[in-house]
Amino acid sequence: MAEGKKNLLTRAGLNKYEAELHDLKVNRRQEIAGKIKEAREQGDLSENAEYDAAKDEQREIEERIVQLELLLKNAEVVDDTEEGSINIGCHVKLLDKEFDEEVEYTIVGSTEANSLQGKISNESPVGKALLHHREGDTVEVETQNGVLQFTVLSVEKANLED
Repeated sequence: MAEGKKNLLTRAGLNKYEAELHDLKVNRRQEIAGKIKEAREQGDLSENAEYDAAKDEQREIEERIVQLELLLKNAEVVDDTEEGSINIGCHVKLLDKEFDEEVEYTIVGSTEANSLQGKISNESPVGKALLHHREGDTVEVETQNGVLQFTVLSVEKANLED
């Protein structure tokens, strides 16, 4: 992650990352220290697979802690107080005009995006095009596959606690 780039997060996203960081620092570090201690007590470390596995796990935990600390250091919680306007933290229902079907998305910052959960980034083509539109607006989105058209059916503040 670039040092100067702000990571836009919803309040729920911020809470999730803070909880993960706390768990890694308080619980997982202690747990892995216990595994390393047990493995050391088994004797010869040069041929001790449990010791090697525990040290690898410790390295992964410490790398994730560094990632989370950097992410949180550069975090900016979005202001989602503008009612009715699409912004980060909104759940939107759209009518895809090409296929005449409803689609739903939750607009989040890029660090929280997860297409399998319907969470799209505010930096994605669709997310960027939807920002600041309101119910009833028709939005055109330029993609690699051509122009998509959506009609905004509803905009509501998303429940992002999961």
